[in-house]
Amino acid sequence: MIGPGRVRLARGEGPWPWLAAGSVALSLLLLVGLLTLLAVRGMGHFWPSPLTLVTLEDGRQLAGQAVREERLPDSAGRERLYLTANRDLEGDIWTWVAVAEIAEESRPRDLVVLERTRWGSFQGRLLALESDEGRVEGEAAWAALETRLETLATLRAERDRLRDEVVMPLVRRLERDSGAEAELAHANARIRELQARISGGMLLLESVDGRRIEQPLEQVLRAWRPNAMSPPQKLAAWASGVWRFLSEGPRAANTAGGVWPAIFGTVLMVLLMSVVVTPFGVLAAIYLNEVAHQGRLTRLVRIAVRNLAGVPSIVYGVFGLGVFVYGIGGSLDEWFFTDQLPSPTFGTGGLLWASLTLALLTLPVVIVATEEGLARVPDHQREGALALGATRVEMLTRVVLPMTAPAMLTGVILAVARAAGEVAPLMLVGVAKLAPQVPVDGEFPFLHLERKFMHLGYHIYDVAFHGGDVEAALPLVYATALLLVLVILVLNLTAIFLRHHLRARHGALPRR
Repeated sequence: MIGPGRVRLARGEGPWPWLAAGSVALSLLLLVGLLTLLAVRGMGHFWPSPLTLVTLEDGRQLAGQAVREERLPDSAGRERLYLTANRDLEGDIWTWVAVAEIAEESRPRDLVVLERTRWGSFQGRLLALESDEGRVEGEAAWAALETRLETLATLRAERDRLRDEVVMPLVRRLERDSGAEAELAHANARIRELQARISGGMLLLESVDGRRIEQPLEQVLRAWRPNAMSPPQKLAAWASGVWRFLSEGPRAANTAGGVWPAIFGTVLMVLLMSVVVTPFGVLAAIYLNEVAHQGRLTRLVRIAVRNLAGVPSIVYGVFGLGVFVYGIGGSLDEWFFTDQLPSPTFGTGGLLWASLTLALLTLPVVIVATEEGLARVPDHQREGALALGATRVEMLTRVVLPMTAPAMLTGVILAVARAAGEVAPLMLVGVAKLAPQVPVDGEFPFLHLERKFMHLGYHIYDVAFHGGDVEAALPLVYATALLLVLVILVLNLTAIFLRHHLRARHGALPRR
């Protein structure tokens, strides 16, 4: 008899089922741990952390956010790292403080955090707001600042819209037609008017150690008092920060702002790559499995295809640079864009060449997956279709390929997962550090394949290794990495649902 809750292993299996189950459990645990780390460290960056006013034993004061605490190497004491901001005053935004030297800690409600376009954030106190309407001090200055920042946000949005949607298309039209000069002059005049309205106003600020600075209001993007915010207000601020991260373009050399151009570029590149690689991979698999004579040459081709899947991705990048960019792109410039030379149009890296390079990179994956699916289609399905009078083409298109569609989509899923995370080849064939304009707009031909684009993977690499302050960049690295994982997950889930639909419609194939 077997007691309740006990499972008898089949004879001869031994511990191997438990080892396999443990491996699966460990893999899932590591995956959950990775996603949790990315979510906590990345999404926590947008939460309004409280500011701590630290008074040292010698009377000095500083205000900042406690980041971490470490043990001193040569003593039993500990030191704490604070994010103190105020780069224009301190020359740095980080301050280490020995815990033993801290006399008092408090969280005053009047401490203010300003997000600025220059010098990074400011942390301290707001003394006064000066504008055309006069000078406002004390608590009234904070209320006036909130109102003024809302107005400035509206004016900036209108200015940026005119610049991106009106001025830039008119400038490109002027290269071909001089009839848009009046429209361009009117749009520029409106932009200058908006800029004049944005430029007014000055803030009088004071750090917690008594140093005062005058801050032009036009350089202030947002302001908040984290110690005075309620939990619902902090949640609303967190949601607003996440939305700005997803919807805005980068600034301050990619160390601030959002990643919308990188999201758009990544998704568009993967879609173009899938459109290119799927038909070529399917046709190659059909030829190898259904058309070609199954001899030594075909076996050698299969071996070569499988070996191509293991070639380092940077090799594909070098191939794309030499063949696609300099070879085909340079020829297109000589044939159709001689007026723009020596400035290249297609003879430089762009969205088209990046998509083709990644299509070539993932082509072996699609071929192998599709060929495996074709091999699982029973021969009696083919013979039955031919016996009923179907031609060979009709048999392939109406019987074999619909039954192979789930395997094709499996190959596409694997291709998307690999292509979306590749960085090395993109550095050679079109990705850019900063390309705030997405390659799709309202100007013909609407989709501009020759433009450079941003990519989430390269954005992570650039922020993590090319930034001046790695410690400050880490939260954005975690947030962008989580976003890249979610983008790949959404693309894969779309293909998985489509595969499930096709499998349910055409029936599951027997497994070998």
